[in-house]
Amino acid sequence: MDQTLLRDDAWADLRGEVAKLCAQFPGEYWRKLDAERGYPTEFVAALTEAGYLAALIPEEYGGAGLPLSGAAAILEEIQRQGCNGAACHAQMYIMGTILRHGSPEQKKKYLPEIAAGRLRLQAFGVTEPTSGTDTTSLRTTAKKEGDRYIVNGQKVWTSRAEHSDLMLLLARTTPRDQVSKKTEGLSTFIVDMKEVLGKGLTIRPIRTMMNHNSCEVFFDNMEIPAGNLVGVEGKGFRYILDGMNAERILIAAECIGDAKWFTDKSVAYAKDRRVFNRPIGQNQGVQFPISRAYAQWRAAELMVKDACEKFEAGINCGAEANMAKMLAAEASWAAAEACVQTHGGFGFAEEYDIERKFRETRLYQVAPISTNLVLSYIAEHVLGMPRSY
Repeated sequence: MDQTLLRDDAWADLRGEVAKLCAQFPGEYWRKLDAERGYPTEFVAALTEAGYLAALIPEEYGGAGLPLSGAAAILEEIQRQGCNGAACHAQMYIMGTILRHGSPEQKKKYLPEIAAGRLRLQAFGVTEPTSGTDTTSLRTTAKKEGDRYIVNGQKVWTSRAEHSDLMLLLARTTPRDQVSKKTEGLSTFIVDMKEVLGKGLTIRPIRTMMNHNSCEVFFDNMEIPAGNLVGVEGKGFRYILDGMNAERILIAAECIGDAKWFTDKSVAYAKDRRVFNRPIGQNQGVQFPISRAYAQWRAAELMVKDACEKFEAGINCGAEANMAKMLAAEASWAAAEACVQTHGGFGFAEEYDIERKFRETRLYQVAPISTNLVLSYIAEHVLGMPRSY
């Protein structure tokens, strides 16, 4: 790939260091984990030791204090090198809720421990089986009794629950029929999972087409200290929304990294593979899908950059964050399709890593928000069309 693309990259040195770290975890490492549905403990430990997972935590709490674009560069490079940042990417953006809305005591207690790697905050308890993306319809409840909250309910697609020390949980503290707006009455809590595991908290892994460490979690009279409430009771929905733009932008950056990995693989193979005494890359039928996917991810990359700039400037970037996520996910999928087609049968062979990355990148057209909901957001909030849901 044309290295001049990095000429104006403010994070080129950072990307280079991330690439060196990722080189210690080649394809066979990820293939072994994929086969056994294992968690990349060594990889996460290496990222933690290097300080990359504390990229967005301010220096006063032991983090690197980087802007969002720095975190995006880290995650993009992880994906571009063939690794999988999904094992730990939530730690970057979940902590933002504590940073922006937590009490001074909570920040002092948790952020330095997260930055040092002594605590993992990688579980995000929001989605439920019955409500899905309709977050305001969630049924998990937290009832205050004295100095504690009693939690009952269920969450699904809570990734990394088995490998996290802390969970950020959204639960309803005021019944929906007792609030004037459906977004009110929801509260955010920090859950010390080791304290409650087996004591009201049950975790059940969900086997999926990709190794994403997804789980269902069940709460049965689980107790949370009242001091673990983040911010003001009943305002939790807004706190969660605050972190969603960062989440979408960082996921978009990962998709760009995937797209670059697929394109690099496609181009190299198309140049090297010879059929009928000529490289297959000489054929337009091979060239065009790769070139089109390249154009797609270059355009999506600009949207990611735009979203980062607005986020860092404190400008409302909801539209840009959503569009970046949608366009980058579509671009990575186009690059994946082109890569499999270019490799033919070898694209399905595990040793090439393409089929693994193919499965992994498909997720992002569905999560953390589906393409259809992004389009609905654009229609309503950007184009001013009637609300569709």
